[in-house]
Amino acid sequence: MATPPTSMLRTRRGSPISWRMRLSLLGLFVVAASTVWITNHLLTDRFTETTRNRSELRLALYSGNLVSELRRNAIVPQLLARDPSLIAALNSGDYSQTSQRLISYIDEIGAASLMLLDREGRTVAATDRNRLGENHRNAPYFVDGLRSNATVFTTMQREAGGYAFTYSRKVESQNQPIGVIVVEVDLAKFERAWAGITSAVFVTDSEGTIILATEPRWRGLTPSEALDERPPDTAIERAIQVTADWTKQEADAYLEGEAVMRIDGRVPFRGWSISSFTTYSSVREKVNAVLALEIMGFALLAALAFYALSRKATLRMTLFQRDAAEMRALNARLSREIAEREKVQKNLAVAEQTLAQSSKLAALGEMSAAVSHELNQPLAAMKTYLAGARLLLNRNRPDEALSAFHRIDDLIERMGAITQQLKSYARKGQEAFSPVDMAEALASSLSMMEPQLKARRVRISKILPDDPVRVMGDRMRIEQVLVNLLRNALDATKSVEDPEIEIILAAGETATLSVRDNGHGIQDLDALFEPFYTTKQPGDGVGLGLAISSGIVSDLGGRLTARNGQNGGAVFEMQLPVLNENQEAAE
Repeated sequence: MATPPTSMLRTRRGSPISWRMRLSLLGLFVVAASTVWITNHLLTDRFTETTRNRSELRLALYSGNLVSELRRNAIVPQLLARDPSLIAALNSGDYSQTSQRLISYIDEIGAASLMLLDREGRTVAATDRNRLGENHRNAPYFVDGLRSNATVFTTMQREAGGYAFTYSRKVESQNQPIGVIVVEVDLAKFERAWAGITSAVFVTDSEGTIILATEPRWRGLTPSEALDERPPDTAIERAIQVTADWTKQEADAYLEGEAVMRIDGRVPFRGWSISSFTTYSSVREKVNAVLALEIMGFALLAALAFYALSRKATLRMTLFQRDAAEMRALNARLSREIAEREKVQKNLAVAEQTLAQSSKLAALGEMSAAVSHELNQPLAAMKTYLAGARLLLNRNRPDEALSAFHRIDDLIERMGAITQQLKSYARKGQEAFSPVDMAEALASSLSMMEPQLKARRVRISKILPDDPVRVMGDRMRIEQVLVNLLRNALDATKSVEDPEIEIILAAGETATLSVRDNGHGIQDLDALFEPFYTTKQPGDGVGLGLAISSGIVSDLGGRLTARNGQNGGAVFEMQLPVLNENQEAAE
């Protein structure tokens, strides 16, 4: 700031300002300059770190969305390769209804497109009818899919630009390959979503080639080649601008001549990586806004100081007295607020004690309801077996009655295990897991529910893989979840004339067990897994089965989901991490 005129540095009586006052004004300018300099550096570091952290979180979200989309589509070829209608069409050569069937799947699957290729690589059915008749004999997804016994992932560059991402799997009939099912994953939607949020984002494969990017011209290039595409003159001008700016941040890179910070992340899929570029403009705007406020504040303070110097001593004394009166009033108000806060704290202590007692009573009630719910089903099964055993003894068939007593003994052991498990909930982290065969656990659960299923004449259909599907967990708790799901499906089909329950077990990235029924579906999916939420009649349930089952699956590292089926009824899916060979060897 310029030095104020001499006339402003004198009072109305013409007496010069004392050296102490001059020294105070000089100190004010020094403090202002130091504050602005320190604030600039501190806020620059802070806002830069905040922007970087937000970019890292956003990048982690992008990576998770990519992996979720890829894994969700990975199981589709395995399911479609077993579709009887597709196998029959390939065997008979009649494809009149095949494309329509694939189109009916596309909305539920969420893939970009589906194609069915015959053994010669010709497109015989597709969701895009314009592709019918195309020859894919030399395409990698056809060649690799036909040779492999598993699902094959392929990345292939399109002639029109961009990349196509596909999962393919051969379709077999009587152990002979008869065609290939191809599922194209729609990853282009992520590019469109990213383009409106950050400056630039690209994804590279394991070889360092850009396969997804918000800038179309980057696809197929390496990161170094993509970042070199900038006008040299513009880059120099922007670099000079950044150097002269208050923030003086050293840029990680230059994107089209503008300084940006680069954040790199890893995509847990086939060695992919993801990078984002965020400009420093938001950081500079925030820092400069604070600095402008500080400078304005110091300028206002200096103006007030000059104004105060021009006032008479009496006016200053009046202001001092007024300030003293306001300070006394403020002290009185603070004293009242302190007294009110002390009173509120006492009331809060009493409320906390009451809340603690209520929490204890709620926990006791929830545990009692949980024990009643878990023991009710084995007791019902025991009642059925006892009735059967009594009938067999009356008919002089003791051997068959002895078998029923053995089952009753197994149920008693299960009830003991359930009560022991409920007592052990407080120390869940110390439970030891072991390999569990999901097919065996399912068979045991069906055996448990056999009396109820036979009494209701429910038709059970199972689709199980040829190879064992193993997970690491507690078999007793897994069977507990399966019994709950079967019982819910049984209750959902009470009003159905031909009750039917379909069970599908599949192994891919995770072990997925689906339980479908042909009931009336679920109305409130959001509150389904909340404790004490139930759609049953009073007396039929307390609403803890699904809440307990969801907690068990979460403890095992998986998740339990529910949805309404496309053709009616409810679908429950339990997903658990698959036990691979390395984990099994370590165990």
